[in-house]
Amino acid sequence: MYAILHKPRGVVSTMDDPQGRSTIADYLSKRSRQGLFHVGRLDTPTEGLLLITNDGDFAQRIAHPSHEISKAYVAEVDGVIENVTLRRLSRGIRLDDGPVRPEHVKLIERGGARSIVQVVLHEGRNRIVRRMFEAVGHPVNRLTRTAIGPVRLGRLKVGELRELTRDELGALMDLAGL
Repeated sequence: MYAILHKPRGVVSTMDDPQGRSTIADYLSKRSRQGLFHVGRLDTPTEGLLLITNDGDFAQRIAHPSHEISKAYVAEVDGVIENVTLRRLSRGIRLDDGPVRPEHVKLIERGGARSIVQVVLHEGRNRIVRRMFEAVGHPVNRLTRTAIGPVRLGRLKVGELRELTRDELGALMDLAGL
C-alpha cells in the first residue's frame, strides 16, 4: 500500500498515542493498520501531506536525508516579512543544531499582520521550518506540508486519504534508489 493522507492540525503523527490523542491511525480505520508506516513526521500543530505505506524499506529511504528528497511547506507567519529577510532565509540560517539552507524560499502573500511563504527543504529536523522563521523574528501561525518530492497534496481535503498514482510511486522509488 502506498498512499497519502492530508493530516489535520492537532493530530499526532503516530499510529497510537499513550495520551489518547487523535492519531493518523484514526484515518486508516477502513484499511488494515497492521504493518503500516508513515514516512517522516509532522508536529501536532502542522497539517499536510504524509505518506503511508506497508513497505518499511521504502519508508526509511524516502525519509532518510541522504536521498535529499525535497519537502515543500507553506507557512503563514506573523508580521510583514521583508525582502531582506527572505534573502536571509534563502542564504541559510544557523540554528542551535546546525545550519539549514532551503532549496527554495518564495513569498506567496504579504500584508496586514501576516505573510505567507513557501519553503522547500531537503531535510526534516524537528520543527525546522518553525525554528527558521522564529530565528528571523516571524513565528509561524499555521504550517502545511504541501509536497514530498513529486507528490503534491493538491486538492486533498483535511483527513482524506488517497492511493499514490503509478507515476508518483515510480518517481519516489527512483529518488530513493529502489
